[in-house]
Amino acid sequence: MTDIKTRARPAAVMLTAASEARIAELMSKAPEGAIGVKLSTPRRGCSGLAYSVDYVMQAVAFDEKIETSGGVLYIDGGSVLYLVGSIMDWVEDEFAAGFVFTNPNATGSCGCGESFTV
Repeated sequence: MTDIKTRARPAAVMLTAASEARIAELMSKAPEGAIGVKLSTPRRGCSGLAYSVDYVMQAVAFDEKIETSGGVLYIDGGSVLYLVGSIMDWVEDEFAAGFVFTNPNATGSCGCGESFTV
């Protein structure tokens, strides 16, 4: 019998240190029963898809699970193909704060940056 060698596959989304720190902050204030945060791409906005980050209370079979130093990030199984190779960052300035995504799969986005197309 042949030995089967497996290797870890890279995560669909890479996280910056700032986004991991934000996940840690969110988890420190999470509602009871939250097991992590979940990134998904619901259909909305003028370009079709948007980024959404919410607390998650239970794992779903086809979601991707990424262990970070700040907590667990789940990626919605139906959204993974739209997000492969993306970088998730947390950016704050004097006027706004939020997760920012560099997505190589996005072929366009709306003027306000709230939604994207693939």
